[in-house]
Amino acid sequence: MPAARRPWGRDTGPVIRNVVMGRLLDSGDERDVVRAAAQLDRGLAGIAALDLPGLLTMHVGRDAGLRDAGWTFAITNDWVDADAYRAYDVDVEHNRYREMIVDVCSDVARVQLVIDD
Repeated sequence: MPAARRPWGRDTGPVIRNVVMGRLLDSGDERDVVRAAAQLDRGLAGIAALDLPGLLTMHVGRDAGLRDAGWTFAITNDWVDADAYRAYDVDVEHNRYREMIVDVCSDVARVQLVIDD
């Protein structure tokens, strides 16, 4: 594989990239959808504000709507190593925000990639 561009500006060796995508529940009731969207936004803002050891980059956002049938949101974050990612995965504050997000989603997909030199 070709070398990945290092957005953090230094060669740290392999890093872990976590990617999460989700789809907001659509109950058909506009008030429920508005409440779910507000909860999703609070959870995403909480994730985006985390500053945990080993975090290199964090990107959180809603779908730009450039293609039909996309996911509602995505989260990407890069970690210095698998141990840093695992600490994030079990972090109490992170899991509080994760629960807020998952509770209002019909689907959530996750993948962790090793980004090598």
